Amino acid sequence: MASQTAVPPTTVFSSDTSCGAVGFVTMGCAKNEVDSAAMARALKGAGYRVDAALEDADVVIINTCSFIQSATEESLDAIFEAAQLPRVSCGDAALIVAGCMPARYGDDLATELEEARAFIPCSKEDDIVAIVDGICGIDRASFVQDPAEGKNTPAEAARPIECAGEPFTYVKISDGCDRFCSYCTIPFIRGRYHSFPAERIEADVRRAIEDEGVREIVLIAQDTGRWGQDLPDTPSLAWLVEHLATQYPATWFRIMYLQPEGITDELLSVMARYDNVCSYLDIPLQHVCTPILRAMNRAGSRASFEALIERVQTAVPDITLRTTLIAGFPGETEEDFEELCDFAAEAPFDYIGVFPYSREEGTAAFDLPDQIDEEEKVERAQILRDTADAACAARIAQRVGRTYAVLVEGTEEDGQRYGRAQCQAPEVDGITFIERGEIGDIIPVTIVDTLLYEMEGE
Repeated sequence: MASQTAVPPTTVFSSDTSCGAVGFVTMGCAKNEVDSAAMARALKGAGYRVDAALEDADVVIINTCSFIQSATEESLDAIFEAAQLPRVSCGDAALIVAGCMPARYGDDLATELEEARAFIPCSKEDDIVAIVDGICGIDRASFVQDPAEGKNTPAEAARPIECAGEPFTYVKISDGCDRFCSYCTIPFIRGRYHSFPAERIEADVRRAIEDEGVREIVLIAQDTGRWGQDLPDTPSLAWLVEHLATQYPATWFRIMYLQPEGITDELLSVMARYDNVCSYLDIPLQHVCTPILRAMNRAGSRASFEALIERVQTAVPDITLRTTLIAGFPGETEEDFEELCDFAAEAPFDYIGVFPYSREEGTAAFDLPDQIDEEEKVERAQILRDTADAACAARIAQRVGRTYAVLVEGTEEDGQRYGRAQCQAPEVDGITFIERGEIGDIIPVTIVDTLLYEMEGE
């Protein structure tokens, strides 16, 4: 995976030496995967082996998610499970808790989780080498120059690192968020919005393509459409995507997490002109009833969203659309919920993510009146999920008979090859079963059948 998380310059050691073994567990979204990859690269460059099995690791790093309560609970489960590893429980290995939980809960976390040796919030992940060095008792001044390698090496030997070999990767183009949606904890976890410079993004893209051999780059952020607004000369997301697509014509580029306000005519024009820019937009709408959207501190309405979709489809006729909807937000009436379901059934989305509202302490929505009880929220989410599945499956079935370029990703246990078309984002939209192809190949495939979100091609 590629990453935009900056890392401090570190000494690079020859591949037959190591400071120790580090194992990672990454919870939550793709943005956390990017951050884990950045920490792993920094540690690898500093002489650590970062592909260790957890039971063999000298240091276990749990990169946590704390966006909603259920994610926090899953992260806690991972922490407690790691704490029970034999080497961790007896003190031979150290447990580090990184990411969203330390960022959200701060010093309170340290008093509750005595099992952890260190806590690293998102803003301090650049310091991972120094922190792990301190835990492992590594003194950088004791390393000596290896004249043959022209690199610094410590005294102990270990195995070389093998790359994961995924044909796609995520690249973060910014971090933080300034929207302060009333239900969302991200601004408190990740801080204010800041774009990463184009040079930094392109360096990560180049490394992923040239060093890791990936064929698809997924551009992600909390708010991808705002990229560049805080940079000198205010470049745009459209400019960035066109620049990358031109530089790397054999690589697919996909945009995720694009708020409605970020969908410009310029961006749609780039998407329509370049075959290697996936005709795919992930637009998190969250709701369509104006009073609920205002309570969420979001703009828009059902009418404006429908007009937006029409504009998008006019500019890019074959585009694939994904959205996210929240059921059971405080104050959502039966009529509001019925309108939301009606929208999910009628709007031309190929994929719809559905979540019950999660009441999070510290957010503005936590204290809103007319909170809906948990059972009702879950029931509404399931009804909305069923409505979305029925509508989306019917749209996906219309792909039968069409031919798509498919990126070969892997092989099932029974030997069945699979991959993804441009209309399928990694890890969320299903896969396409195919007859042949090597991992990393992009091959033409005619769809012969579908089953909900999966496709079968030949």
